[in-house]
Amino acid sequence: MSRIDDTFARLTAEGRTAFVSFIMAGDPDQAKCQEVLEGLPGAGVDIIELGMPFTDPMADGPAIQLAGQRALEAGMTLSRVLDMVRAFRVKDATTPIVLMGYYNPVYAMGVEAFLTAASDAGVDGLIIVDLPPEEDAELCLPAQEVGIDFIRLSTPTTDDKRLPAVVKNTSGFVYYVSITGITGAATANAAQVAPDVARIKAAANLPVCVGFGIKTPEGAAEMAKVADGVVVGSAIVERIANGDSTADVLAFVKSLTDAAHGV
Repeated sequence: MSRIDDTFARLTAEGRTAFVSFIMAGDPDQAKCQEVLEGLPGAGVDIIELGMPFTDPMADGPAIQLAGQRALEAGMTLSRVLDMVRAFRVKDATTPIVLMGYYNPVYAMGVEAFLTAASDAGVDGLIIVDLPPEEDAELCLPAQEVGIDFIRLSTPTTDDKRLPAVVKNTSGFVYYVSITGITGAATANAAQVAPDVARIKAAANLPVCVGFGIKTPEGAAEMAKVADGVVVGSAIVERIANGDSTADVLAFVKSLTDAAHGV
């Protein structure tokens, strides 16, 4: 079993919903980001999504777009993202890390070189938002061959005809995008999300984590009632953008994890 599988098995046994946090690697700089990254498990985070900064983030709203720009301007590269994971693993061998982003940086590095380096660094999963199921041979299947889960996005527009293709080679969990549109653009509604979560779980036989549009402890608690995992990104990234101290960022994260775990 992967670290992701182990995490969901433990949380299921405890009767708790997973909390998944997103931060952008290298935002606002590598040192500050490393501090936040290494503090997330202590703040209650179960799975970490670490963004791979890219110049053209099509699915992301202003907060995460700007985070990627700050990281790139500070010198972040894909190799340095992997260095951050490697440094994290020196202190934490159990918390899953999922790299989230776009295919171009991976393609530029080379799939084989990237997967070898990612596996060696301790990466557990990938979310590559611009690679559809029709391109599974490109990265999804090679990743799974080296033990890295490939996590697919499902959206409100993924109908019953499309869903089997989306979940066919998905592993780890399914990431359900709770709104139509970009990250941070609207507020998710748990009652509206619940039927789609149930539909995806029936098709995939995997945990379903819900993200996009969850911004507050109250929102995290509501979504935790209907999902296997709750994902928060933009609201955390905005606090980093505002210059909050590492301690303040982690305190906010803890308020979210406490809310999600308390359901």
